[in-house]
Amino acid sequence: MESKLFHNILNEYWGYTSFRPLQEEIIQSVWEKRDTLGLMPTGGGKSLTFQVPVMAMEGICLVVTPLIALMKDQVDNLRERGIKAAAVYSGMSRDEIITTLENCIFGGYKFLYVSPERLSSDIFITKLQAMDVCLLVVDESHCISQWGYDFRPSYLKIADIRNILTDVPVLALTATATTDVVDDIQERLRFKEKNVFR
Repeated sequence: MESKLFHNILNEYWGYTSFRPLQEEIIQSVWEKRDTLGLMPTGGGKSLTFQVPVMAMEGICLVVTPLIALMKDQVDNLRERGIKAAAVYSGMSRDEIITTLENCIFGGYKFLYVSPERLSSDIFITKLQAMDVCLLVVDESHCISQWGYDFRPSYLKIADIRNILTDVPVLALTATATTDVVDDIQERLRFKEKNVFR
């Protein structure tokens, strides 16, 4: 039943008729509200693993990514497909940030992209508590691990966000990770159970 739903969404919004390897398994895991870690190569269609199931859910998806250029690309890409998406990043004025976050509370938005640094902002945390978040996505999730090659201390804040979004599942994505990093990502993001697709 769900498989047909996901294929319909994939076709309607993205014009594809089939999923790439791992995409559908990760989508199904997300749909079942399980904390999920997906290891997919760059260019392997990582974004569809959360964009497709979120289009079948109520609420908004919070996507944490360190790459502002990627953030803007994804938002533009979603908007071109008629999907409401927004991003909050450095360089925006306080008023722009507040307006964007309020749109995400009241405006039927499906995706909000933020940098990890934004997660510790008081304004962001206040507004986040009023949002109906259905999924927390952590892109470049290897950045949370001190064993990883690109550790970013700001990523450690993501676990605190899980205290606010208590029943919201997390999808962590990365292109590559050693066994140590895979274990570390799941531990630091407080996975309820180990659940890795690679």
